[in-house]
Amino acid sequence: MDLMNPYIEVIDVCFILILSYLFNWISKIYNIPSVLLLILLGIAIRFGLDYVGVNTSGKLMNILQIVGIIGLIMIVLEAALELELKRENMPLIIKSFFLALFSLGACIAMITYILHEFLINDLFSALLYGVSLSVVSSAIVIPSVGGLLKKNKEFLVYESTFSDILGIMIFFYLLANVDKTSATEIALDVVVNLGATIILSLLIGYAMVILLNRMKSQVKLFLLISLLVLLYAVGKLFHFSSLIMILVFGLILNNSPLFFQGRLKRFIDRESLGSIQKDFHILTMESAFFIRTFFFVIFGMTLELSDMLNETAVFASMAIIAGIYIIRLISLKLFRVKRLFPEVFVSPRGLITILLFFSIPVTWQSNNFNPGILLYVILVTSVVMAISLMLKGKDRAFADKLSFDSWEALDSEIASGRKKE
Repeated sequence: MDLMNPYIEVIDVCFILILSYLFNWISKIYNIPSVLLLILLGIAIRFGLDYVGVNTSGKLMNILQIVGIIGLIMIVLEAALELELKRENMPLIIKSFFLALFSLGACIAMITYILHEFLINDLFSALLYGVSLSVVSSAIVIPSVGGLLKKNKEFLVYESTFSDILGIMIFFYLLANVDKTSATEIALDVVVNLGATIILSLLIGYAMVILLNRMKSQVKLFLLISLLVLLYAVGKLFHFSSLIMILVFGLILNNSPLFFQGRLKRFIDRESLGSIQKDFHILTMESAFFIRTFFFVIFGMTLELSDMLNETAVFASMAIIAGIYIIRLISLKLFRVKRLFPEVFVSPRGLITILLFFSIPVTWQSNNFNPGILLYVILVTSVVMAISLMLKGKDRAFADKLSFDSWEALDSEIASGRKKE
């Protein structure tokens, strides 16, 4: 049988998607990250193709990068469409932002030190690898924490989304300013770039929401997604933080009453926009699911498991993983997060780590960095998160019976009951 027959390939794609839906079902029941199962599926497919003599080398990396870029856009857009900017949510949003910033900065410093001290002589090269390994993956967190209480889930979604955005911004700002020697010059460039990006993102966000609301055609949602991907790619060519634009558009669309007040109300029909927003959210979730499925399956197919047998990779990755959880614990305590379990272990690396790793220019790549480090960090942090969520799943059923959205609410109820006594 010709394995490269188009009909065989169509069957393969459909089979992978069906398995991905099955993995999501397993994830909801047992709290095992579906992403981990997709990577294992990719590894199994790679072994199968090698067994029958099908060579995929050289093709998968380019596909992986393209799928990864589109997947990043869809995942951030999906997260933005779930963020409600209500007054009661602001403390949680602010807290998660600064926790993500602190944790990311501390991880970058720790991982860069380990890599520079033991593996990579060039400090800037070690810094780029450090940034890529420091970003918490919202692509893994968001679909994995659905079984947690509402407040806990929202906190982890906010934090992982902010970690993605901040990590990507830092990485590309470093590359854009590598030739600058003055700290003042670098700071000025960052402020100007960030300010221009935010202003441009607001203008584009408002314009696209109004356009979406006023378009009469039935076929418009994929057109809008195409425009977003186009704007993101063009923005990256000009070294803008394009991910902010995606985030701002999603926030404006999902929180239109907040952004369209006063005279701006006349530019939209809220009832019509609400219906469009729901349809767009569904389309975004479906698209993100499709792209995420094939990104992690393809990533699994590209893995060289022999890299994981390297002793240096084992020791370096274990030191990095230990540092990640120590910093995570310290961060949660500093920001007064009451419940440390499973939050302390929900710190997986994934899509962004892989994307940034492949985005390191050849000039700054180091032969001393073994890809096995990347594999160990991604797999171990995902497995640890899976185990912690499986254990925490027992608490969810108990909390549901009590009808509480957060453990803090339960604590308050218990405290008030004691006072009455």
